[in-house]
Amino acid sequence: MAIPVGTRAPDFTLKSKQASGLVDIRLSSNLGKKNTVLLFFPLAFTGTCTQEMCDVTAGLAAYARLNAEVIGISVDSPFAQEAWAAREHIGIALASDLNKKTAQAYGTLLPDLMGLGSVSARAALVVDKEGVVQYSEQTPTPNDLPNFHAIQEILARLG
Repeated sequence: MAIPVGTRAPDFTLKSKQASGLVDIRLSSNLGKKNTVLLFFPLAFTGTCTQEMCDVTAGLAAYARLNAEVIGISVDSPFAQEAWAAREHIGIALASDLNKKTAQAYGTLLPDLMGLGSVSARAALVVDKEGVVQYSEQTPTPNDLPNFHAIQEILARLG
C-alpha cells in the first residue's frame, strides 16, 4: 500500500528524457512553491497507463490552475518513456524509477506483475508545498484508475 496521508514524502531524484537530454526531476524542487501530484504507473505502452497519462495531459491546465505539477513515475527507462510520450502526445513530466527505489520508498512496488517482475502499482499521491502527503491512493488493480476528482478536490483545498 502507498504511504499514508500525513507522511513526509520521501524526496527523490529521477531521470527524465527531455529535448535537452537527460534531466533530473526532484520532488524537493517544488517545496515551498507548488503542490505535486505523483502518478505511479506500471508500464509505458500499455492500455490503461496510456489512457491515464493521456487523460491527465488533456486536463493539465486544470492542474496548473490548482498550482500543482504532475509527475508520472514508472520503472521504464527514460528513453522508453520519451518514445511513449512522443507517440501518445503525453505532456506531463515522466520520471524513470529504473532501480525501483522510489516505488519502494512510497510503498507502491508490486513484487510481480503477470510474471514480468516487479513494477510499480498504479497509485496517486498529492504532496503539498511543505512535502507532506495529503492524498494517497493505490488502486485495487493496475487496470483501475485513481480518483482524479478527489485529487483535484484536495488540490483546490490546498491552494
